[in-house]
Amino acid sequence: MGHHTNSTRREFFRAATVATAAASMASIIPARALGRAGSVSPGERINLGVIGIGPRSNYNLRAMLQFDDVRCVAIADVQATRRDAGKQLVDQHYGDGDCVVYRDFRELLDRPDIDAVMISTGDRWHAAASILAAEAGKDVYSEKPCGITIADCQALADTMHREQRVFQAGTQRRSVPNFQHAVQLAHSGKLGKLHTLHASIYMPELDNSWLPAQPLPARDEVDWNLWLGPAPWRPFNQRYVDGGWRGQWDFDSGARVLDWGAHTVDLCQWANQADDTMPILYEPGEKNIVCHYANKVRLVIDFLPTPFGDRSPHYITRLGTCPVRFVGDQGWVETGDEGEIVVQPDSLQKELPTTRRVRGLDVSAHSREFFDCMRSRGTTSTNPDVMRRSHIACHAAAIAWVLQRPLRFDPVKEVFVDDDQANLLCCRPARRWSM
Repeated sequence: MGHHTNSTRREFFRAATVATAAASMASIIPARALGRAGSVSPGERINLGVIGIGPRSNYNLRAMLQFDDVRCVAIADVQATRRDAGKQLVDQHYGDGDCVVYRDFRELLDRPDIDAVMISTGDRWHAAASILAAEAGKDVYSEKPCGITIADCQALADTMHREQRVFQAGTQRRSVPNFQHAVQLAHSGKLGKLHTLHASIYMPELDNSWLPAQPLPARDEVDWNLWLGPAPWRPFNQRYVDGGWRGQWDFDSGARVLDWGAHTVDLCQWANQADDTMPILYEPGEKNIVCHYANKVRLVIDFLPTPFGDRSPHYITRLGTCPVRFVGDQGWVETGDEGEIVVQPDSLQKELPTTRRVRGLDVSAHSREFFDCMRSRGTTSTNPDVMRRSHIACHAAAIAWVLQRPLRFDPVKEVFVDDDQANLLCCRPARRWSM
């Protein structure tokens, strides 16, 4: 199927939308059915489409299904088993059979009644799908990492501004109370002058090996060409489709630095009040990557051996996944996904909230903010500019680790200084996947 769809299919979708609207005049009418693309008033329902439906997408979608003013109307996935399971989840929630499924997400984007998309594909597709969605007039909630190269993140942010779309990166820890409290403490001055920030990540990995070729399944079962998308071609193997793509340079983001770094580096950027900039020097080592801001604050990206293994000496094991630490000359604060906040000195205990701990994986508040900003046309907490700079910082750190040498970076021009080899790694050629 070509990128430019034919008029018959477009006419079908328009006719279907008109028929649906006519049959439900007494219900809440979606914005696009009223012809007001680009805005959603308080009384209108937001129609949501899902691109990529797997474990992470299911987690996000279950939270979104709880909102009465949002309705999931369509799911697209290249795997038949996943799109069918997604439809079952949605239809069971609403008590009907109305959710439409597509193999090719471009058919979903053709529908004028869909106001927003949630993109939860593999990393290789996040930027390209987000850009196509914005150009189709949809607001976008994209799982992280939002782009697998610096150039992807730049193009994505530029597109969102050009198309005037609301965008939320799936770095939901900015909407989670314990991380918010830790950052507020860093901003309050009660830690003294900040000098070091710690962001935890997986041990970086650089894997360029290929799995052995297996027989190609039927296109309706697994659309391998569409699964690969802009990534380089290689033979089909079911392990890729089942999640074995992680750690592969062609499919993953920045040697796995962005798996956690998209969250933890983002939180450190926030704590340092550096959303408008990024570190200027990246120094790779055996146990970490040390990054330096122009304001003399250090960002230490600590390697953890496994997602749930022994922590670096800087971290308290019970804090859980994605721990961060903010250190000033008068104290420090540390927190992670278990919801606990630890501080020193003990006198800072009185600054901590007395409310019950909430684990950091709940996406309800983050997605609610996205839908509220769709109505107001406001700016989300992880908007394109916030995403751009925190993601680029992660990619710059990853490139320093890959090349195993210190790299200087210009945060205004967004290029490495006097290093052509590093700058070549800021982008990757995209495969011509469309058919």
